[in-house]
Amino acid sequence: MPGDILVVENLKKYFPIDKSTLLKRKTLYLRAVDGIDFTVREGETLGLVGESGSGKSTTAYTVIGMYAPTGGRILFKGREVAGQASERPLDIKKDMQMVFQDPGTSLNPQRTIGQIIALPARVHGLVSGGSVERKVIDLLEAVELPADYRYKYPRSIGGGERQMVAIARALATEPSFVVLDEPTSALDVSVQAKIINMLIRLQKQFKLSYLFITHDLSLMRNLATRVAIMYLGKIAEIAPTVEFFRSPKHPYTQMLLSSIPVVSKAEEELRPRRVESRGEIPSPVNVPPGCGFHPRCPMAMDICGQVDPVMVATGQDHLVRCHLYSGAARSFSAAD
Repeated sequence: MPGDILVVENLKKYFPIDKSTLLKRKTLYLRAVDGIDFTVREGETLGLVGESGSGKSTTAYTVIGMYAPTGGRILFKGREVAGQASERPLDIKKDMQMVFQDPGTSLNPQRTIGQIIALPARVHGLVSGGSVERKVIDLLEAVELPADYRYKYPRSIGGGERQMVAIARALATEPSFVVLDEPTSALDVSVQAKIINMLIRLQKQFKLSYLFITHDLSLMRNLATRVAIMYLGKIAEIAPTVEFFRSPKHPYTQMLLSSIPVVSKAEEELRPRRVESRGEIPSPVNVPPGCGFHPRCPMAMDICGQVDPVMVATGQDHLVRCHLYSGAARSFSAAD
């Protein structure tokens, strides 16, 4: 069984809310990521899925080093990596790369595509002299772009092509782990399919491991090895993809899956029964006591509003954070 390339333990990322100090109150914090645990195994794709505001992108930025964690540990290939990327060893930065959601803002408009792709390889000493151009051409071919694109500027190509350039740039350091932050959400559907197929091929070709951030749960069915669902800064459920779609446990997961549009009777039969939530996602500044989902959950019990559930195993590699499966509800009722 493949080993873990990334281990995240009790990861937290809080952002202080400045205006609370103006009101002379205790400083408030936005709990974007609030104590999560997960692993990414060698060669797999872990899909981290959640609605806007769930904390999935903050998790990605903290793992890659754009944010320093408030608490917890991040281990990469057995080595603890702390703080921001600027504080990390050069070999770690080389081996962990990221593809952002919007290539229009992540690519330098003043540089040619060739310069953009070559820069990371130069910084990490992977090319010199005449090998630079060969490296750029090889990477362009890997992402299915013509070699003469190295002379173009980002503004002269389409959004899908810019994302291919961003992927080529990420591959320039020869990484083993890539964070993909919604890499297809800003693209047309036809281009999305091309990018996804390319990412699958590149993963096999370069022996990559992916942490794939997305709000599109249906995208994970044919892409992810395992799926993790985030809600209000915490992971609600994590399971192998086949098991996840066949037997979702958490009410929030069931709600998400039951809302996915289907186009055939066969897909309708696989969809879990409709779970209707109530209200909106609470603010991560004012997280409800107990389970964060309980104000919206149609299956909420008394314990849910008072005790924060812990992850429990419900099957092989299937974990869920819910009192329906913990046995704590029975103990809570007995105590009453």
